Amino acid sequence: MPTPRKRTRLPRSLGLGMRNDIRSRLPWYKSDWTDAWNYRVVPATALIFFANVLPGIAFSLDLIETTQQYGVSEVLISSFMAAFVFSVFGAQPLTIAGVTGPITVFNKTIYNITQNHADAPNYLHFMGWVYLWAAIIHWITAILNCNPTSGCNFLKYVTLFPCDTFGFYVAMVYLQYGIQVLTRELHAQPPNADGALVSIILALAMLGTSFLLQRLAQTPYFHRHVRRFFADYGMPISLIATSGLAYWGQFNAANPSTLPVEGAFRAANGREWLVRFWQLDARWVGIALPFGIVLWILFFFDHNVSSLMAQGSQFPLRKPPGFHWDFFLLGVTTFIAGLIGVPAPNGLIPQAPIHTASLVVMGRPVKRDKDEEGQGDGGAASGDEVAEVAVRVVEQRVSNLAQGALCLVLLTGPFLHVLSLIPKGVLAGLFWYMGADALSGNGITEKILYLIQDRHLTARTHPLRNVRQSRILLFVAVQLVGFAITFAITQTVAAIGFPVVILLMVPLRTIVVPRLPFSPEELGILDGPTASPFTMESVGGSI
Repeated sequence: MPTPRKRTRLPRSLGLGMRNDIRSRLPWYKSDWTDAWNYRVVPATALIFFANVLPGIAFSLDLIETTQQYGVSEVLISSFMAAFVFSVFGAQPLTIAGVTGPITVFNKTIYNITQNHADAPNYLHFMGWVYLWAAIIHWITAILNCNPTSGCNFLKYVTLFPCDTFGFYVAMVYLQYGIQVLTRELHAQPPNADGALVSIILALAMLGTSFLLQRLAQTPYFHRHVRRFFADYGMPISLIATSGLAYWGQFNAANPSTLPVEGAFRAANGREWLVRFWQLDARWVGIALPFGIVLWILFFFDHNVSSLMAQGSQFPLRKPPGFHWDFFLLGVTTFIAGLIGVPAPNGLIPQAPIHTASLVVMGRPVKRDKDEEGQGDGGAASGDEVAEVAVRVVEQRVSNLAQGALCLVLLTGPFLHVLSLIPKGVLAGLFWYMGADALSGNGITEKILYLIQDRHLTARTHPLRNVRQSRILLFVAVQLVGFAITFAITQTVAAIGFPVVILLMVPLRTIVVPRLPFSPEELGILDGPTASPFTMESVGGSI
């Protein structure tokens, strides 16, 4: 009698992370829409729309000059696709995805590598295969949960050390792109020296007014509702005002350059939207695989770090995260991007944490007993205003979806015309503002500023007072070396390898840094988990 054939069963752990993400997030799905009935959604939508779409359009200027393929329409459609997928189907709708500086560097580098060959492949066909390979690896990563360190569970090792280093790098990329926008104006053909000068003035005006309104919101001047208004709408107001300044008097006569746009819903160079990447020669299909692996490395770190920062420990969140499921969805958007010939979107820094911060509801701290309440009332009556604190976050899906829908609206003829009126100098100023704002809240910057502070004016309760200055300097030096290597590589022909350097910051922190002369207490102060234990529970906690 023949022995029955044994059935081979897949490990139960396969897809467990995604199933847990869906199971934990699904009960909150209805409230994700109903909770959007809150005023905080309005300024959050306006702020993140400008902060997402305009840098993305600036990146498209760089891409269209290099690749002749990715233009304004492609970037806007990519931003809409990401917003729709992650706001409707995602487990972490607070994470804003779009076209980033790192993916721009990646796409440009691939173009420079492949198009130097005599038998160069069709660029979009080759990118279609790069994106397909990357998407497949995304799906495998999201499904794998064979052990506590596989798949997205690897995020438990991601602390503030690599996040701050990568955030510092992204901020510098923004500052660099702002400078590049203006240097192109200086070397424009035909030359327009007056227009270039006006562009520089507009960039400085955009940077200055944005920071002025942001800082004004942090002063004791005016009513708190006025200060909150400046915090909510300071950047959009600055952008509109400085754009209008370009059409005033002699500034208008100088004719500064504005954003170039294509026709409504028209792809670059009039190509069709479907990319038949399967027609690519088989030799190039295999060559696309290592590029797909590098893209997976970039997105694994960039997107997940964006999600971690959007759900940072400083935000009082109550809804669970879902890293595995969202990374699976990122594979879907990456595949679609290759199919229609648009830049692949992923999580944005600093836009993702900015989005969450704009949804924070401020209020007075809750008093725990009647004695404190009586003292608080007395203080309020005598004119001593109690400082407001973050009491909750409006966790919902509408602001992400709405800003994505506005990207689609921009593709219509009338709004493309409005977009074409924005001077490039204003765009450069926006880059500077985004980069400077990211630097101001970065852990590396905070430690450097602490080192140069007057000790007599530093609060005695400051955590870094418990760390030797030499150890602070050593910790920051290691981070700056990691940043410098990453930034330097992106300026060379080896730029395609910068995602690998970024990912190596994680084992550097977990293996090398503990062997340096830090005490456990000092490392606990200098570094820590990016998100709260509640958020990190989705990936098995943090180290």
